[in-house]
Amino acid sequence: MAHAVEMVGVGKAYRLGVIDRAMLRDDAVRAWARWRGRRRRPTGEDAETQHRQGAVWALRDITFGLDEGEVLGVIGRNGAGKSTALKLLSQVTAPTRGEIRVRGRIASLLEVGTGFHPELTGRENVFLNGAILGMTKAEIRRKFDEIVEFSEVAAYIDTPVKRYSSGMYVRLAFAVAAHLEPEILVVDEVLAVGDAGFQRRCLGKMGEVAAGGRTVLFVSHNMAAVQSLCTRALVLKGGRLDYGPGATNGAVDHYLGQLKDLVGADLADRSDRRGAGQMRLTGFRCLDGAGRDLEVLACGNTTEFVLAYECAEDFRPDGAQARVVIRAASGPTVAVLNSEANGLVVRGASPAGTLSCTLDRLPLTQGAYIVDLILSTDGVTQDWVREVAAITVETGDFYGTGMVTPPTHGGVLFDQEWRLNGVTAPRTCLAKGR
Repeated sequence: MAHAVEMVGVGKAYRLGVIDRAMLRDDAVRAWARWRGRRRRPTGEDAETQHRQGAVWALRDITFGLDEGEVLGVIGRNGAGKSTALKLLSQVTAPTRGEIRVRGRIASLLEVGTGFHPELTGRENVFLNGAILGMTKAEIRRKFDEIVEFSEVAAYIDTPVKRYSSGMYVRLAFAVAAHLEPEILVVDEVLAVGDAGFQRRCLGKMGEVAAGGRTVLFVSHNMAAVQSLCTRALVLKGGRLDYGPGATNGAVDHYLGQLKDLVGADLADRSDRRGAGQMRLTGFRCLDGAGRDLEVLACGNTTEFVLAYECAEDFRPDGAQARVVIRAASGPTVAVLNSEANGLVVRGASPAGTLSCTLDRLPLTQGAYIVDLILSTDGVTQDWVREVAAITVETGDFYGTGMVTPPTHGGVLFDQEWRLNGVTAPRTCLAKGR
């Protein structure tokens, strides 16, 4: 049986600093090739020319097939080529080499809200965005009430979206995209938007799509979502296929194994970062109470996270703040350490230095965690680097009772005070048998 989606030897190169000056006839030739289901393969001479002109290959030699009704997870670090692969499948851009075959109507959720016009009302934008995404006017009318109900913006549906909060905007945009009915759905990290409740509903909607027998390609950094939704998964690394497609759990384990290699990597040299870049992260360390570097953290022990930074020439950070995002290895965020929430907003900081956060008693249970770091100044993200480090936490006596809390009790521990009939009982020390 023919695959619903198939990539054969696909590569995509971008020429740095070069603007495409192709003629209209070249566009017509490429359009004809797409209609015939083929992609022009550059000759060896063409490929060598692209290399000499400073081409950067976002994807190289990608080959896989996806059967009808399958849900394929696409996993990889930032810059691995995930979004490029989905853009090729969605015909947003054409491959430099190789062939892509798609059998069936395809719809893409690559960026929620693309096509929304701020001056138009929510109602008008539903029809506009639905048309951009490939829905007919009759389809939009039929699903309109369901879209509005899902988005929870019924009271504001006739208000211009420029007056919406960011959460309302995202909910309405996703509601439109989620009610498409293509044979093939391409989804790129849309579940990272909105609050926790909305994300759960998005996951539920994606589950319905998958259960309905449609073919889905799903990109996400949320490993729990990938394991929940996907029948198979693949891992991209450096633009190449590093694993699979194969069993979802195997792909997730392979990806998490990659992250262990990030410990000790030179943060200053990382290119997969986002932000204005005037203030950049250059290092990250985990220290114990005596200021010694830690390889393994212990639950209940003093732990200090140290972020080194440097600023661009003539830039002095004003209103600087930092966040340390701690995620479970499976994907969900466990905790966020936020300097602003703790009352520290740096004014007139030095051009280079450190920001540090100390936890008197590390409240994480035993397990593996991933650390993301974010620096911002006056609300502008300056540097955001995902997967800066993979840390391991071992068991410890957090409560001082001699009882080791198992990881099944959740990711974070809390100071607790229990009362019997309103009276606080003395804490029992299990280690001494009292």
